[in-house]
Amino acid sequence: MKRRVYLVDDEPLALVRLARLLDATGRVEIVGQATDPERALVEIAARAPIELAFLDISMPGRDGFAVARALPAEVMVVFTTAHDQHALRAFEVNAIDYLCKPVRDDELARALDKLDRLRAVPELPERIPSRLGDRVQLVELDHISHFYAEDKLTYAVAGERSYVIDPTIAELEARYAAAGFFRIHRATLVRLAAIAELRAGTDGTRVRLADGRTELAVARDRVRDLKDKLGLC
Repeated sequence: MKRRVYLVDDEPLALVRLARLLDATGRVEIVGQATDPERALVEIAARAPIELAFLDISMPGRDGFAVARALPAEVMVVFTTAHDQHALRAFEVNAIDYLCKPVRDDELARALDKLDRLRAVPELPERIPSRLGDRVQLVELDHISHFYAEDKLTYAVAGERSYVIDPTIAELEARYAAAGFFRIHRATLVRLAAIAELRAGTDGTRVRLADGRTELAVARDRVRDLKDKLGLC
């Protein structure tokens, strides 16, 4: 089965070259391409399901990072750029790969291989292992309200308990975005259904969870996207 992909780059010649390389793989169906980021977002929503978006980073209006944040959770991202200084930031917004122009055949194959591996997972695991010494406790995903990172460790919070787990916040975001989790901060991933209140104050925007006691900070650049997810815009 061919993967449905969409291409975004403000340089028409770059789109032509990337489309030619992708067509040559025989592995994808290019369902659309655009030089305008706003048009791309409209078309991606209209032509769903789309599995992967190839995004240039430096574009007028919305840059590639802003486009990536506005995409539906199920659309994965590969960044294509003439510069390599944005690589770390790229993976913070859940990109599966980062390709420097001119894109090479082997790099493109690597990105498509990653997509295949991620899509090959039949279903999301229902329990997450928490290791403490020689003991492994299995935490029900449905019981987890949020994940957070602190002091180089990642925690899953279920009820009044926090469990140390192995995956990073970025890995959890990639794995559980489709299960209703949203990254509100560089170090915090929250279940949208667990949010009971959103408020803005002098200390910034925060969410209060349904337990009535937990408040979490929302990064400034995530507020608009969070409101979109909650249907507040």
